[in-house]
Amino acid sequence: MYISEKFFDNNKTYIMGILNVTPDSFSDGGRFNNIDDALKRVDKMVCDGADIIDIGGESTRPGYEKISSDEEISRVVPIIKAIKSNFDIPISCDTYKSDVAEAALSVGADMINDIWGFKYDNDMAKIVKKYDASVCLMHNRTSCNYNNLIDDVKADLLESIAIAKSVGISDDKICIDPGIGFAKSLDENLCMTKNLSTLNNLGYPILYGSSRKSMIGLTLNLPVNERLEGTIATSVIACMQGACIIRVHDVKENKRAVEMTRAIIDK
Repeated sequence: MYISEKFFDNNKTYIMGILNVTPDSFSDGGRFNNIDDALKRVDKMVCDGADIIDIGGESTRPGYEKISSDEEISRVVPIIKAIKSNFDIPISCDTYKSDVAEAALSVGADMINDIWGFKYDNDMAKIVKKYDASVCLMHNRTSCNYNNLIDDVKADLLESIAIAKSVGISDDKICIDPGIGFAKSLDENLCMTKNLSTLNNLGYPILYGSSRKSMIGLTLNLPVNERLEGTIATSVIACMQGACIIRVHDVKENKRAVEMTRAIIDK
């Protein structure tokens, strides 16, 4: 089953559990690098209610250090294989490199989560199309210069969508992400979250991810390990504004909050 057939439904909200297999991710770097620890983490997220697992092999925190494609592939491919052998759950691979995407898709990944929305690697869209995979196109820029934040984010996302469509990726395989924490100030991240529903008129499901990010830390003056309540608040707001998928570290707590929110919305 394609991810899009089940999870790109604007009348529902699903939880994407984050699995970072990196030594330096801002929140959980080094905790799930080996296969056994990764599988234990996935098992917990599945038991807690995760609908999709998002695997990242390179940290993209502010000021991150880029690694080679070979290094990234060596981190994610064995774990994707192991998860596919042990769990019946869709897998998204968080990468902006086409060779990493191809390696991930070739061993069973169902979706590519591209933080550059097809604008970093000219071959990425072709690889996604080759494997008939789903894709999340995230908003990103090299600088935070906006004439109008919401309008500019929409325009940038439409550029990413146009790249996808130019290689034949169908609309039902695409979701979009406003890129909280990427090329945006604290105020801009808060504004984007407040106005998330304005992206609905682009006609694509929305993936929202603010879990433990600096927007929450700076607003509440809290370290990474104390940002759960702030994350839940943003998950509820995103759900109320039509987000299709919420990407989080703490699956159980966010799942419960989203289910409660949906129960009210759906009445």
